[in-house]
Amino acid sequence: MRDAYHEELDSIGDGLVEMARLVGSAIGRATTAMLDADLKLAENVIEADQKVDELQHDLEARAIALLARQQPVATDLRIVVTSLRMSADLERSGDLAQHVAKLARLRFPERAVPQDLHATILEMGQLAQRLMAKAAEVIVTKDVDLALQLEQDDDEMDLLHRTLFQHLIDDRWKHGIETAVDVTLLGRYYERYADHAVAVAKRVVYLVTGEHADELQADIQPVTGVEGA
Repeated sequence: MRDAYHEELDSIGDGLVEMARLVGSAIGRATTAMLDADLKLAENVIEADQKVDELQHDLEARAIALLARQQPVATDLRIVVTSLRMSADLERSGDLAQHVAKLARLRFPERAVPQDLHATILEMGQLAQRLMAKAAEVIVTKDVDLALQLEQDDDEMDLLHRTLFQHLIDDRWKHGIETAVDVTLLGRYYERYADHAVAVAKRVVYLVTGEHADELQADIQPVTGVEGA
């Protein structure tokens, strides 16, 4: 019985990794759909989000069943509760990728992003995908140092978001109000996506150590940039 119980705990972790990989792929494909005005790809991203939702519902059901049947305590209880919270972060990340794809679909056959901002949006999309890949690695490895680095890596996304905003308030902006709204929304989607990746990593820190990431952050040296996935 205990072997089956721990196998079920492990399967919850596997589900989280699969969710992270799916939403990581989704943000990359949604970014491509946005920049290339690729309607078919946008539709694929939108439809694929159902799989993420199904995984979350399944994970929640199994976690709640474990709580009811096994009444776990200490570390096992922390695993179950933290996994539920991580699944919510990952599900929301999938929704944000879907929002990007829906904006691409809304503006088709036009592009929502002006040519002079393509590079910035592409960089934000690639960074979001790398952050989620690192979050997936953290779930697998339970590497606390790597988890703590994600918050510092996220500073790069904040910088890109500020760069985007500077374009919007520049007197030389010539793309109109509708495009400004689209770009504002996109910037917010990517920023929030990155925040959820960081939140997943922070929850792994708590899962492993029983302490919140902010309490341990001072123990890691600043890291510049984001490592490739």
